[in-house]
Amino acid sequence: MNHEGLCVGVKRYELNQGQWLRIASLLPGKAGDPGRTGPDNRMFINGCLWVLRSGAHWRDLPERYGKWKTVHRRFSRWCHAGIWERVFAALTADRDSQYLMIDSTIVRAHQQAASGKDPMRRRAAELR
Repeated sequence: MNHEGLCVGVKRYELNQGQWLRIASLLPGKAGDPGRTGPDNRMFINGCLWVLRSGAHWRDLPERYGKWKTVHRRFSRWCHAGIWERVFAALTADRDSQYLMIDSTIVRAHQQAASGKDPMRRRAAELR
């Protein structure tokens, strides 16, 4: 661990070993699962986290995570199959989870919420 409490060798936005161990068994594509075995679930998850946490476009995904279009397609399939919800449900079931938080970097507001320029509010004021 370094002075910031981060595991040395873990890149920004990537899962550390403890985080990975908590979710690895919840994911499809493991040896023994029906269907195709995922080439590297951890690298795929880290690629998704990179895009989601950085706010970058999928096209800007670094090559170390694989082809952006393949990663995006797999991400979308997992969304439609409910895999992400299953992972989140398992993680939130642990009441002592230190990874649960919501802050302003996660919750986005419409641009009018920041400027105070709400056309409906202005129209309501004109009608008074």
